[in-house]
Amino acid sequence: MTEFGLIEQISKMFATIPANGFEGIGDDCAVLPIGDEESLVFTADMLAEGVHFLRRATSPEELGRKSLAVNLSDVASMGARPVATLLSLAIPRDLPQGWIERFMEGYRDLSTQHGVALIGGDTTASDSGLIVNVTAIGRTQSQHLKRRSDARPGDLIAVSGPLGESGAGLRDILNGQYDTPLAHIHRNPTPQVAEGIWLGSRPEVRAMMDISDGIASDLRHIMERSGVGAEVEIRQIPTSVDIETAATAGEDYQLLLTIAPTKADTLLKEFEACFHKPLIPIGRITAGNRLEWLDHGTPLDVEWQGFRHY
Repeated sequence: MTEFGLIEQISKMFATIPANGFEGIGDDCAVLPIGDEESLVFTADMLAEGVHFLRRATSPEELGRKSLAVNLSDVASMGARPVATLLSLAIPRDLPQGWIERFMEGYRDLSTQHGVALIGGDTTASDSGLIVNVTAIGRTQSQHLKRRSDARPGDLIAVSGPLGESGAGLRDILNGQYDTPLAHIHRNPTPQVAEGIWLGSRPEVRAMMDISDGIASDLRHIMERSGVGAEVEIRQIPTSVDIETAATAGEDYQLLLTIAPTKADTLLKEFEACFHKPLIPIGRITAGNRLEWLDHGTPLDVEWQGFRHY
């Protein structure tokens, strides 16, 4: 069973239980309206040693920052401002003295950068490696929320930065090359928090999510939720690595969004003026149900898939 097959099965098991005001499974965060104009968003991510990181290839400070960064990315992708987190740790007995303190220093540094409070959590022992679980909470105007289900045919598809470098960095790490520039990028993701909040305030931005499993998977999530197709011009994908890695590798934590076509030029110019970097168009949403990869407008006979958790 795939990850999303399991999620769908679990969702059906709980479908008869009242949602108590929550808008649940299907986006990067669950949503809870508070009052008439504001909403809270909630997300959780788990990092398991040997699956999401190698302790020998990652400093405690890096892992602390990354554990928080991947959750802040989910909140930002909804157009929300992160405000608080809960942190739970399953700690193996072989951790060196001071390792957890250094992990917490990294977690605190990124928390301080974004003004995010640590409000609770849990600790326990582990006989199977270090496990980190973070729950993040965000807050925004309800009208600023961005969902995967709002893409429309004709929308421009754009990304907020280069793709594939983290995946190439993971490849370096698995090959024992821990100190390459790409390995550093993999261990030190930058959540697009300010960009997500800004894009959330723009009504011409329709669907949005973060890129954690590669656009070959993540764009399909938008397609499925919105009932649309998509075409991507591979020569427009921003990357310093090979195109297949850029399309399929995970953990970039850039933003993937669709933009109403009549307002796209203005949005692109204002984004660059605000953040001093471009928002990069890579394709368009179509009325079909397929994801097509184009090379100078010519369809490619490829079936690229993004990262699969199991």
